[in-house]
Amino acid sequence: MYRILLVEDDERIASLLGGHLQKYGYHIKIAEKLNDIKEEFAEMKPDLVLLDINLPFFDGFYWCRQIRTVSNAPIIFISARTDELNQVMAIENGGDDYITKPFHLEVVMAKIKSVLRRTYGEYSPSLSQESRLVELGGLTIYPDQYEAEWKNSRISFSQKEFQLLSIFIREHKKIVSRDELLEALWDDVDFVDDNTLTVNVNRLRRKLENAGLKDAIATIRGQGYVFEVNRKDEREC
Repeated sequence: MYRILLVEDDERIASLLGGHLQKYGYHIKIAEKLNDIKEEFAEMKPDLVLLDINLPFFDGFYWCRQIRTVSNAPIIFISARTDELNQVMAIENGGDDYITKPFHLEVVMAKIKSVLRRTYGEYSPSLSQESRLVELGGLTIYPDQYEAEWKNSRISFSQKEFQLLSIFIREHKKIVSRDELLEALWDDVDFVDDNTLTVNVNRLRRKLENAGLKDAIATIRGQGYVFEVNRKDEREC
C-alpha cells in the first residue's frame, strides 16, 4: 500500500481527493502542520506527495525544496495556477509533475499511477539488473541513491532527472529524440507540456556542469539530444 501525503489547505478539495484515493487502496494522510510540512513528511515517510502551491506560511515551492533536502520521493504539484511560468517553477524547485485545478479525478489517478510505477515499479530507473553501481568514463552512478559521482564531486538528482540520466547512459553517444524521452518519462504524454522536458534536461545539464562534467548533453536541433562523457576532452585530444 503506497503512502501519499496530501498537502492542501482547502478542506473540501482535500477531503474529496483523499477519499477518492483511499477507495483505490492508497494510504492517505492530509497534512495538518501547514507551518512545518517537512516535519509531516519526516513523520510519515510517504512514497509520494501531492502538493498545493498556495499555502499559508510558505508556498509549495518552498516546501518542495525542503523535502528535496531529505528525500527524492516524487512530488506532484496540484494548483489553480495555470500559467506556464508556475509549471516551470514547480519543476525547477524539484517537482516531478503538475496538475491544474479544476482537475478530473481520473487524470490525477493516472498521473499518480504513472509516477509510482516509474519510481518504484517495473519502469523504475535501474541501469543494471546485475549491479547496483555503474561506471562510465569516470562517471560513477549509484541507482539506489539517485546519485552520481564525477571527480570526487557527488551529485544528487530528482527522480525525473535520474531517469533522464539513465536513458542517456544507456544510449551513450546516440541521438535520443524528444518523443522517446517524453514517452519514457511520462505515460500520459498528452497531459505533458513539451516545455516540461526541456526544463528537466536543463536541470540535469546544470547539475552535471556544476560538478565539473561540462558539455555532456548536446542538443541536436530538430532531432533530440546526445549524451557523451568526456566530450570536451576527446575534442582536445
